[in-house]
Amino acid sequence: MASYFCPCPRGMEAALAEELGEIAQQSTTMKVHNQVPGGVHCSGELIDSYRINLHSRIASRVLMRMAVTGYKTENDIYDLVLAQSWEDWFTYDHTIRVDVTAVKSPLKSLEFTTLKIKDAICDRFRDMYSKRPSVDTREPDMRIVGFLDAHQFIIYLDTSGEALFKRGWREETGDAPLRENLAAGLLRVAGWKPGMPLFDPMCGSGTILCEAAQMVQGVPPGARRRFAFEAFNDFDPAPWNDMKNAIKPNPLPTEPTIFGSDISGDMVAMTRHNLRAAGIMFDVPLKQIEAQEVKAPTEQPGIMLTNPPYGERIGVRGDSSLGEDELAKSFYSDFSGTLKQRFAGWTVYLFTADLGLPKMLRLKESRKTPFFNGALECRLFRFDMVAGFNRREAAKPKEI
Repeated sequence: MASYFCPCPRGMEAALAEELGEIAQQSTTMKVHNQVPGGVHCSGELIDSYRINLHSRIASRVLMRMAVTGYKTENDIYDLVLAQSWEDWFTYDHTIRVDVTAVKSPLKSLEFTTLKIKDAICDRFRDMYSKRPSVDTREPDMRIVGFLDAHQFIIYLDTSGEALFKRGWREETGDAPLRENLAAGLLRVAGWKPGMPLFDPMCGSGTILCEAAQMVQGVPPGARRRFAFEAFNDFDPAPWNDMKNAIKPNPLPTEPTIFGSDISGDMVAMTRHNLRAAGIMFDVPLKQIEAQEVKAPTEQPGIMLTNPPYGERIGVRGDSSLGEDELAKSFYSDFSGTLKQRFAGWTVYLFTADLGLPKMLRLKESRKTPFFNGALECRLFRFDMVAGFNRREAAKPKEI
């Protein structure tokens, strides 16, 4: 049994823990443990790491814990790393990369600590075989991750390889694409499930739509890519192939439930391309139209989830004589009118770094959830659209 840590976008820890709980139902050995800022701890056999890599839409990586120790200096860290049996997992012919993150560590230089970890791994191989692995920071075969807090050091071996948000289908992106695992987390937090109407009126390169469409079709996020564990020593492909062959796609929907639009024809074309690359085999209707002009795509109310543009992106076809602030106010004023008049009964989720967005919409959010998009602090604002403008009874003249 191994201990694993699954990092995720900050704010998504509860959503990831819930998802890991669902994945654990397919296993007799996997257990989900505590959430910490930035990820979730779990445990299981090595094959459980395959399972998480294949099925988790929200995790960024699956890190296998090699060892943990208290420390005072970089030498304590070197000694722990040197003592690990790295040769059980990979050879000196593999390339490596070392990354270190720290919270309140008293050590002065993370770069020096990273170097000490790399030296310890290379020294172990040199002592045993008179050869050492090379470092490749761009496309390493093996990634080693160190984590330091004020008192403790943990060393991990990454089972994923490239970050899990890289699903293997994305070839084209817009200016500021959402990461796929963040989009999947937002869909879960919004409460969307396959079969419910979903509309992204500012779809950009289509990340939210691709994630949702793969869920509808039953395509696991890791089905179209390779993982670091496939290069481990003694990797047996049979159980991994069995796991992939056991995937049973869902029946394709007969009526569309996922819809998208964007002001830019190039973005609509890019979304269409990305849906094909992601293996989507059913129709996702897309339109080139300004967000202020959209109509509800279904009679049945559903969920609108979008990452609105900001700054110059708002004015792709807008009035370039207006400044950014005026452009945003004009855009959101018009968009607010569209939501009120055409989306009664819908639940609208807007994911943005602009914390003043409800004020510009002149709408009161029913919930706001903090998340981080990389280092950028964001909010997922929820607006419950009701019929009419809900003018207060108190505003009516009283009868005498």
